[in-house]
Amino acid sequence: MANLEETIARIRPLDTAAMAAARARQNELTKPQGSLGRLEELAILVAGSQGRLRPTLRDKAVIVMAGDHGVCEEGVSAYPSEVTPQMVYNFLRGGAAINALAGQAGARVRVVDVGVAAELRPQPGLWQRKVAPGTANIARGPAMTRQQAVSALEVGIEAVEAERARGLDMVATGDMGIGNTTPASAIAAAVTGLPAALVTGRGTGLDDEGLRRKVAVVEQILRVNRPDPTDGLDVLAKVGGFEIAGLAGVILGAAANNVVVLVDGFISGAAALVAALLCPVVKQRLIQAHLSAEAGHRAMMRWLGAEPLLDLGMRLGEGTGAALGMMVVESAVRAMNEMATFAEAGVAEAKEAASAAAN
Repeated sequence: MANLEETIARIRPLDTAAMAAARARQNELTKPQGSLGRLEELAILVAGSQGRLRPTLRDKAVIVMAGDHGVCEEGVSAYPSEVTPQMVYNFLRGGAAINALAGQAGARVRVVDVGVAAELRPQPGLWQRKVAPGTANIARGPAMTRQQAVSALEVGIEAVEAERARGLDMVATGDMGIGNTTPASAIAAAVTGLPAALVTGRGTGLDDEGLRRKVAVVEQILRVNRPDPTDGLDVLAKVGGFEIAGLAGVILGAAANNVVVLVDGFISGAAALVAALLCPVVKQRLIQAHLSAEAGHRAMMRWLGAEPLLDLGMRLGEGTGAALGMMVVESAVRAMNEMATFAEAGVAEAKEAASAAAN
């Protein structure tokens, strides 16, 4: 069984020696220095994450955490909670956007029931680790107990360790949970200190009146629960969700096991805030795949000090943006690993000319 405290204790900063070696190699490859832009920095980060000059990204998975939310009683979503299990079955049948994009990235999809408010039929690809059948209504009180928050975090850590036993090199975070942009907005407001109106968006497509109601609900959530912005477990237990907790566990488990982690959009961003509160060094290891169209995501990125790889106006969740980001990261690593150096290509004179031009 995974243990939260032990996992956090195993997390180390990026390997600076591996990063220095990767940077030196980048400067010797047959191209002007820095000409591949962020791809170069991505490859260097991956080298630091894995602790080796030539990192490998052969084994990839998208871990989708699923859970339901009592706050849906407040009318904060355009869809009912019954859609959560229906979408879980769609993932397992291979019919969702994440299945298509993960397939393109060469990644398997693993779905974890950490808090769905329905009994799901056992089937291949589904990991059943339900902490409880959905959170309580956070507009009326805490989402879960502190121990439940720990248990859900440990489900995420276990999921990574189970996949790591198969050889996992890179993981993407994904979510499913109708109503989960409301707790994500509450987490964003609590941690960043910004007003609810600035970090609350339309979610599944609320109209203007629905958005006003949702903002008011998030404000009520913060008044009722008063989460401590310095305590990740307090934030999670009071205003979080089981799938958000599970994803925070995935991030912590990946960091502890030197697995490259691609963070998806708004819901995964909330999980990243929690993970970073629990272990600040995690911030070094996050690769933020894309900028969500949800209102609060940019504020999350500022707090994390992250720069998203992509900005495509996406707001689906499921891990779709992270799956796209996987392809960018893999391209960056392949370029570093497979390009020849000037010496290997026998073009030393060309290197000297490039160096002179740069000066």
